[in-house]
Amino acid sequence: MKVGIVTDSNSGILPEEAKKLGIWLLPMPFYIDGGCYYENVNLTRQDFFAKLNAGAEIATSSPSPLAIAELWDKALAECEQIIHIPMSSGLSSSCEVAVMMSQDNKYAGRVWVVDNGRVATPMHRSVLDAIYLLEQGESAAGVQKILQEHRLNMTIYVLLDELKHLVRGGRISSTAAALGSILNMKPVMQFDVGKLNVYAKCRGKKRARNMMIEAMQQDLQGKFKNRWEAGQVHILAAGSADRAETEDWLAQIAEAFPGQDIMYDDLPLSLCAHIGQGGLGIGCSCWV
Repeated sequence: MKVGIVTDSNSGILPEEAKKLGIWLLPMPFYIDGGCYYENVNLTRQDFFAKLNAGAEIATSSPSPLAIAELWDKALAECEQIIHIPMSSGLSSSCEVAVMMSQDNKYAGRVWVVDNGRVATPMHRSVLDAIYLLEQGESAAGVQKILQEHRLNMTIYVLLDELKHLVRGGRISSTAAALGSILNMKPVMQFDVGKLNVYAKCRGKKRARNMMIEAMQQDLQGKFKNRWEAGQVHILAAGSADRAETEDWLAQIAEAFPGQDIMYDDLPLSLCAHIGQGGLGIGCSCWV
């Protein structure tokens, strides 16, 4: 039985990689100054940041049920069953919508929706894990079960270089943002099983980067210790910074975790809308 995989652009997977992997990719929609745009369709990363920095009104959105159904039907024309891996239900309603749709008679028993609380590079890793499990002979239902059982086996820390987008999103006041800018405060956010919360506030970006490395080391010697010592942990990274800063950040991670392969993605635009440019992230995901 041929099983296909569907995910969305919040995984950080680009259309060219989706084609190489043989999966179906759902572009995430945005409303910018009232117009509807789709990531990597009629909205490039460069255009998005140009609009964001120019002060455009940007609102993230979820794919419509019609868009989801159209992509599922396309995939099911080639496959007997599909595994749908959307972004975390804690961050978007798209997962809940997909779960409800999968219970319809048309899709019941043919579409398996994974809700394992992930977005960005951890979500990308889930897609690769699903491909691996299918290659090992696992069923679609089995892949869904395994990925959801592993939902706690990941974490990611993200450094914000800008505060103005938190004001726009209502997370902090303009007064707090102004004070934070004066003091050169850099928030470090933690994404852990579906929710994005403030982990720490650091004076300066260098200190914030070091804190993220330290937090990751503590996790690997704490809650992920057994898996880390067994060599069963993927080191992940992500960001919205320029290429030079990104490469410097990856070099710092490589120095802190010698001998480890580092999986990197640009942060998806849905997160960049709240984080802005200059963001850097580090995380991990345990092997399935």
